[in-house]
Amino acid sequence: MFRGRLTFPQMACATVLGIAGGFYIYKPYFDQSVKNLGQQNQDAPKKQEGTD
Repeated sequence: MFRGRLTFPQMACATVLGIAGGFYIYKPYFDQSVKNLGQQNQDAPKKQEGTD
């Protein structure tokens, strides 16, 4: 099936494409989780510093 080994440039290209593809696929998931964290922080009541 394979006539020889993969050369270093082929392996590097495949690695870069795989990582970039993973970020592209999962980007909406990460954006959603970051938005949720921001909303949770905004919903929390702010504590006043200092004592009465």
